[in-house]
Amino acid sequence: MIGEFIAACEKTAGSAWLCMLPLLMAFAVTAVLGPVLIPWLHKLKFGQQILEIGPNWHKNKAGTPTMGGIMFIVGVCVAIAVVLLNRFDIRLLMMLMISLGFGLIGFIDDYVKVIKKRNLGLTASQKFLLQAILAVIYVLVLKETGNLETSIVIPFMKNTVSLPWWLYIVFILFVVTGTVNAVNLTDGLDGLAASITSVVALFFAFAGVMFFDRSSLFFAMALLGGCLAFLLFNHHPARVFMGDTGSLFLGGSISVLAVGLELPLILIIVGFVYLFETLSVIIQVTYYKLTKKRVFKMAPIHHHFEMCGWKEVKIVSVFTAATVILCIISVFAILPVC
Repeated sequence: MIGEFIAACEKTAGSAWLCMLPLLMAFAVTAVLGPVLIPWLHKLKFGQQILEIGPNWHKNKAGTPTMGGIMFIVGVCVAIAVVLLNRFDIRLLMMLMISLGFGLIGFIDDYVKVIKKRNLGLTASQKFLLQAILAVIYVLVLKETGNLETSIVIPFMKNTVSLPWWLYIVFILFVVTGTVNAVNLTDGLDGLAASITSVVALFFAFAGVMFFDRSSLFFAMALLGGCLAFLLFNHHPARVFMGDTGSLFLGGSISVLAVGLELPLILIIVGFVYLFETLSVIIQVTYYKLTKKRVFKMAPIHHHFEMCGWKEVKIVSVFTAATVILCIISVFAILPVC
């Protein structure tokens, strides 16, 4: 099995070691940039503002630099740029550009919060419109360059389903915007979003190998390297937060990987923690409006576990372990079509 996987790596990347290059470069650039960027963010007073809706003890984190996602965004960009200089790849370029677009939306949101002192940043409708535009651009560019079909892999089944283009675009809009905002909601504890996304990125790297998709393999490995290096500074107690700049970039990256590999439905499994976070908010808000009572002690769900007495490190460990198990299940879910 290991031999077959190495052979698949060589067929996809040209060399089993070459597929490690984006990971190592993104990790190195992010790790080196951290000690430079964090003091700079401190100097600019780009400190996190703690919302009243969070646990009271989170107020101790006020002033911790935010927008730290810039460091792994730069790391991923450098890694992918090196790959593209060696061999141009429109799919890989579009993955990077669309992810950067989502990161830019997050940057604007952070800027409004931190500089303009508007605690909630961009409105929900503004975010959705910008995210929808990026999703449509991604689909249309890949369609016009012959790099995307409307086929969707059904987990655990050999067959794929092809949708009409209009329905496919609507479906992808839902998947992309939902995923991006779910990752954003998950970024509420030290190291949580980066840890879970590292595991999910590793899954998509594996999927890239099994589908002989060089673009997805390289992008997923760069994303993995950036997230792992960011955890050097973001693990509890965090020295820096990724902000919406980072979380929207991560959400966009996971989305373009899933769409590019024809695996949007697998996000239900590999991204179940993201989904769980979102559902907890929807359930809490809906139930409260109907009954004036709460289902959870606090939403998103990671705050509920905090209110139950769990430490941040325990929550991150349990949620990450659950994602590992779900990603292993997802490997078996895609094997029939490999």
